[in-house]
Amino acid sequence: MRIQLTTLFIAAALSACGSDPPAGPIVVPPEFNLSVTEVVGGLSNPLFVTAPAGDSRLFVVEQGGWDRRKLILTVAQPFANHKGGLNLFGPDGMLYIGLGDGGNAGDPLGNGQNRGTLLGKILRIDVDRGDPYSVPADNPFVGQQGARGEIWAYGLRNPWRFAFDLPGGLLFIADVGQARFEEVDVVAANRGGVNYGWNIMEGVSCFNSSSCNQQGLELPVITYDRSGGACSITGGFVYRGASLPEIAGHYFYSDYCAGFLKSFRYQNGSAVEQRVWDVGSIGSITSFGEDAAGELYMTSSSGRVYRIVRRS
Repeated sequence: MRIQLTTLFIAAALSACGSDPPAGPIVVPPEFNLSVTEVVGGLSNPLFVTAPAGDSRLFVVEQGGWDRRKLILTVAQPFANHKGGLNLFGPDGMLYIGLGDGGNAGDPLGNGQNRGTLLGKILRIDVDRGDPYSVPADNPFVGQQGARGEIWAYGLRNPWRFAFDLPGGLLFIADVGQARFEEVDVVAANRGGVNYGWNIMEGVSCFNSSSCNQQGLELPVITYDRSGGACSITGGFVYRGASLPEIAGHYFYSDYCAGFLKSFRYQNGSAVEQRVWDVGSIGSITSFGEDAAGELYMTSSSGRVYRIVRRS
């Protein structure tokens, strides 16, 4: 089924997806391997996959979007790139919006660290109260002079994809790097006001400087450099489905240029059981998605949607 929807419309289903976590950590057997199977092809720039709870259908977001829509929020874009790209309802029912720093190289306007602008941030708004929205009273910067109340987190370069893991109570943010490092940040889902460091830091390194003040900055859980053809991280989800219990609790991610599939499990503040999965050539991965059962999917710039499955 080929359906064009906006991310704002379909994201509400995500908070109900997934299953209960296992009783304890599961170490992936070394002989266990994954593969992918094509679910559908011939799409126009697919960017997201989701499904309502209890629904066997898949809904695929294409870049063209949907023509019956309501304007919620607009932000002036000073340059042509780094626009973010995800709207996602959180476990608290609030709408979270990822916005890039406004573009160009190195964040020349300093938007990432400027709490007076919405660029380079993750926003948190309430679309059930107010028209077109209201600002939740418990947002971290509400009432602070010179700060926008919509801001939930800041210091981000281009959070193209982020995800909530409900059983773990965590927020995973895959932030696209400038020229050296891609990163994944992990914090408690209810922890607002976090400064992820851009453009003071890129990954765990000071940006364009041999030293910098890292006090108060949240450092990433994992980083990788641009070697091997990597260029732009594509964040995914924590696996909470039932078909592949061996990888329960693993967070999956890819890279738009390198086309790999990797995962790790978050434990005690660190990334453990890091794995590279040999799934063959899958092209430029634009996004991940979940169905109603918590099974994982990937979308490709080739117009295909893949499902992650057990290698037979």
